Amino acid sequence: MIDKRIAVVILNWNGAKLLEQFLPSVMTYSDEAKIYVADNASSDNSIAFIKEKYPTITIIKNDCNYGFAKGYNLALEQVEEEYYALVNSDIEVTKNWLTPILSIFDTEAKIGIIQPKLLDYKNKEYFEYAGAAGGFIDQYGYPYCRGRIFETIEKDNNQYNDELEIFWASGACFFIRKEVYRKLNGFDDDFFAHQEEIDLCWRAFNLGFKAKYTSESVVYHVGGATLNESNPKKTFLNFRNSLLMLTKNLPTNKLVPILFVRLILDGFAGIQFIFKGKFIHCWAIIRAHFHFYHLINKMLKKRNITQFENYYHSKSIVYSYFLKNSTKFEK
Repeated sequence: MIDKRIAVVILNWNGAKLLEQFLPSVMTYSDEAKIYVADNASSDNSIAFIKEKYPTITIIKNDCNYGFAKGYNLALEQVEEEYYALVNSDIEVTKNWLTPILSIFDTEAKIGIIQPKLLDYKNKEYFEYAGAAGGFIDQYGYPYCRGRIFETIEKDNNQYNDELEIFWASGACFFIRKEVYRKLNGFDDDFFAHQEEIDLCWRAFNLGFKAKYTSESVVYHVGGATLNESNPKKTFLNFRNSLLMLTKNLPTNKLVPILFVRLILDGFAGIQFIFKGKFIHCWAIIRAHFHFYHLINKMLKKRNITQFENYYHSKSIVYSYFLKNSTKFEK
């Protein structure tokens, strides 16, 4: 009998159709894992479908839709396997996807978090927006990936077939040691969804843990299946949560100047939305800022004792991308 030290935990909210489409690959290629579905009080037939088709899956029921952050936090209180694989319901996994992950965790004690190669389910020759080949941030907290900078997505020509330390791993398929997750008290509930995984990776970094990408594990992600790019709620969450993350994790000497610059840059982003006729997205940024002001004192109290200076890879990805026309990851 296989010793199942890894838990694959799929968070679900009214995703019966996604579960029907993507659970088969997870069930086929995850012999090393115990499979869980954490349900955020779905009103569709998700639970009935799982019970009928996959009775070996353990179902964890949350009593309402707590979003990604708190939804996982509540569910993982009940999961005791050594390693967690947090997997979106719109992920197709591949043969032996867990083998390299377990190997890294078992041999590299300082690696607390791992991301596989993330490719686009709809166009499998290309990287997927949400995480591509591993994430980084610039000095102002803008996230980007090897294989994806802003809206430019690279074709997978094996250019990132490697193992590399990264700054953040995508929440679409996110591996973490249970002990690290619990030491960090999980995701920040105040984020609800979006960028909570970057915040968690930054907090892990400030405690001395490392994140790693491996191309030996490959998954395919649909992306936007729950909340697509055109939804102003996504704009609100991304802009607000980025400011919350900076407030919590920036080195003390950089906190005020970086936040000041970010607020100005967000203003320019809002103006750009106006010129594009996307007024509701500009309003989402304004709401994000006011909500940030409401939460800033709470976020300041969450700061760790230690914040490292070398958190960023690029000084300004905005400058590199929009002014220098640099559309690919630079070492």
